[in-house]
Amino acid sequence: MKNVTLVLGASTNPNRYSNIAIKRLIDKNLPIVALGLRKGTVGSVLIEDEKQGFTNIDTVTLYLNPKRQEAYYNYIIGLKPRRVIFNPGTENMEFVKLLKENNIEAEVACTLVLLSTNQY
Repeated sequence: MKNVTLVLGASTNPNRYSNIAIKRLIDKNLPIVALGLRKGTVGSVLIEDEKQGFTNIDTVTLYLNPKRQEAYYNYIIGLKPRRVIFNPGTENMEFVKLLKENNIEAEVACTLVLLSTNQY
């Protein structure tokens, strides 16, 4: 798979925005991997509950509050994504600075809006 999106903070709860984002990414036929607190599936996407050595990550879309992101700073940087999307409520200037220092684009945006307006 190329240009994979990692949904970080993924949930099997259909009311969660991460769950909706996974479904919309599936609808757009985009390759997805997911990481959350608990294992599960959303459609055909398996949610892992431990950090994985994913490859070809183009985009990380965050659904974790800034405090919970800290445990993932080095992990995300190590994946070498092209960009990290900070969805509403996940904005974190400390992490944005670290990403920019590592030549990773930080985008404060809503994945659902980007997908619905074909700007993803």
